[in-house]
Amino acid sequence: MNILDIIAKKRDGLELSSEEINFFICGICDKTIADYQASALLMAIRINGMSARETADLTISMMNSGDVADLSSIGAKTADKHSTGGVGDTVTLIAVPLAAACGCKIAKMSGRALGHTGGTIDKMDSIGINSELSVEELIKNTKTIGCAVAQQTGELAPADKILYQLRDVTATVDSIPLIASSILSKKFATGADVIVLDVKTGSGALMKTLEESKALAKAMVDIGYHTDKRVCAFITGMEQPLGRYIGNRLEVYDAIMALSGKSQGALLDVSVEIAAKMMELSMDIGHEEALSMLKTALESGAGLEKLREMIKAQGGDISVVGDPEKLVIDSKSEVLSEVDGYISSMDTQLIGEAARALGAGRMKKTDPIDFDAGIIMNVKIGDKVNKGDMLACLICADSEKIKIAEEMMKKAIVVSLDKPIIPPVIYDFIQ
Repeated sequence: MNILDIIAKKRDGLELSSEEINFFICGICDKTIADYQASALLMAIRINGMSARETADLTISMMNSGDVADLSSIGAKTADKHSTGGVGDTVTLIAVPLAAACGCKIAKMSGRALGHTGGTIDKMDSIGINSELSVEELIKNTKTIGCAVAQQTGELAPADKILYQLRDVTATVDSIPLIASSILSKKFATGADVIVLDVKTGSGALMKTLEESKALAKAMVDIGYHTDKRVCAFITGMEQPLGRYIGNRLEVYDAIMALSGKSQGALLDVSVEIAAKMMELSMDIGHEEALSMLKTALESGAGLEKLREMIKAQGGDISVVGDPEKLVIDSKSEVLSEVDGYISSMDTQLIGEAARALGAGRMKKTDPIDFDAGIIMNVKIGDKVNKGDMLACLICADSEKIKIAEEMMKKAIVVSLDKPIIPPVIYDFIQ
């Protein structure tokens, strides 16, 4: 077996065997396959695609290229969720404690901000939560309080890191089999039994069209089918920010408000559906039973108390749960509507970029984050506004950054005379 034959086979649109895929992954890890050869195969995959079986085999080979966590000592099925990345998307900090309050065991692996999208680990950092948990600490917290959220531990799926670096410089990032295997190889390596995916679609998403989002979701669900893993996917809208608050401490505030019963809307709706699905698949209960349990956890405050327990167990500032207003600073600047009309559309990616320009995200990996900075959205698509009404509030102590972000926001929020069709929050569910 040699890499030249494997490249030629995929170049000609043929299926690779499990052995050939494993040979490729082993070769990039031990450096016996050169980067230019790996890049050639990636381009052949990008052009000719992969079957569901090939994609599953690639995922498992990538998973086995490093450490694989064993969560069996938790003594129950464990769940995890993954979002493909959004703006104002703080679902993890709502869905995880809510489901845990209902008896679901959740060992959640999360990441930092990527591009214009926010990262759960950065939000946790903003209130001092320690996310650098060992596998033993992750298991202990999941067993005792029902949930833990941590950075990926150990050397998980190192092949993915190698391939992503090559994809980034060879115009093969947008290959659905490569995206799907990248996401799930790391998720499988973290050991959860159930994985609920939140695949975003729209202007603020990785996949801009509904067709692309469905294709990615189906590819990942198919991987689960071929590997005997319980994987399902929601397709949710990112034509506008999911929550009203964008930025690290601001999104922690938004989560606390939702769990306190003080805010409703798309963010809570998506969080509840994802929490319900984690419960259904890991606890083997029905959808209506899960929703009923979640409603009780919200109304009784059990979900909020579970968030407090998780923050305390991971060394964070629990005072913010009782006094969330301390998370919102006073340095604010309003973005006003220049005309009468309806909010007809939003460029959600540009809104995310505006938040990043304020300091809520990183331009490069080494940049520090301003945990206070961010945006409070005052409108949704379909809202009627008059000239001079506030569209959004920018939070930052730096006036120059405010000016840059303000110009971006004026371009991002479109006001027109015609009332638009309001986009769905949840487009589809694939299992």
